[in-house]
Amino acid sequence: MGGKKKLSLKQMERMQDRRDKREGEKQRKGSVSSAEKKTAIIPPEIDDENVIKEIKRMKILTPYTVASRFDLRLSVAKDFLEELHQQGIVAYVSGGRNIKIYRPAD
Repeated sequence: MGGKKKLSLKQMERMQDRRDKREGEKQRKGSVSSAEKKTAIIPPEIDDENVIKEIKRMKILTPYTVASRFDLRLSVAKDFLEELHQQGIVAYVSGGRNIKIYRPAD
């Protein structure tokens, strides 16, 4: 029984060296860590024809689908959908307190 065996100082040193070496290789390759990946805070322009075409192609618009399609944060996607609704580009279908479902306006 018992817990994990304590490592010797030499073993801990080797583990630290390996970890540092791996992190150095990742930085040289230019990989992006999960902490560096950020989603956009600024929504796309509503006047942009490509954005409107993309929205009209989607059958159902929820904050999650919009956020994943345009690489936005969920809060920004909610505000973006609300603004599209006010301008008449999308129509409100249903929803509750937590989620609202829209569809492209005809």
